[in-house]
Amino acid sequence: MKPVDRAPLLHVSAQESLRVFIVDNGLKASDPLPPESALAVQLGISRNSMREAIKALESVGVLETRRGVGVFVKEFSFQPLLDNLAYGLQDSLRDVDELRDIRRVLEVGLIERTVALITDDDIAALREVTERMRVKAMRDESFAEEDQSFHQLLFRCQNNRMLSGLLEIFWVAFYKASGLADLGNPSPLDTWRDHQSIVEAVAARDVAGARLRLDAHYRGIQDLVAINREREAAADESAASPKNRKN
Repeated sequence: MKPVDRAPLLHVSAQESLRVFIVDNGLKASDPLPPESALAVQLGISRNSMREAIKALESVGVLETRRGVGVFVKEFSFQPLLDNLAYGLQDSLRDVDELRDIRRVLEVGLIERTVALITDDDIAALREVTERMRVKAMRDESFAEEDQSFHQLLFRCQNNRMLSGLLEIFWVAFYKASGLADLGNPSPLDTWRDHQSIVEAVAARDVAGARLRLDAHYRGIQDLVAINREREAAADESAASPKNRKN
């Protein structure tokens, strides 16, 4: 293993020292790290600091400990980022708006490539999931699972793992942050029609139409969140009114 120059590492954390070691040695997924004690000596840090650094990097999916075997570099995954981002943003209304804007820009900007690459099988899958949306909308039931599947299917043809991971992150984070599952939707059939119109524009290879319909869909989401915010504010104001206070 290539030793790390200790001097510059005096001013960085044990975690960063360990990251530098992994990069400098070109370690890939499933590659083992040296034993903890030897690595601590090589990096010029205490064993306790090394142990904490390993735990921290495990928590973000960089490393994994195999009991009785050792510590290994882990294959990259968006899951830790997905979990932490969704949790961290769940109560921030400002970040809800920012998340929605990021999703809109990503999808509207990349829909042209989908139109160029999408297959008949992809379109059939999109139509099937929108039909499930329609059935649930008719029953006034939530179709969050179908909504999530729809947006993944829409870009599946691009075969871009990073894009799929980002879409997943922003979808789940937005859903949790906005409390969308608990928002009243006065027009579930309109939401279904939004998705159906996107599919049909893509199927017709209509790039401009697909962009317009995706953009309109996100404006609809913005309106839905705004309506529910107003209702919550009105309810809070009513509850705070002297007439409704208990003596």
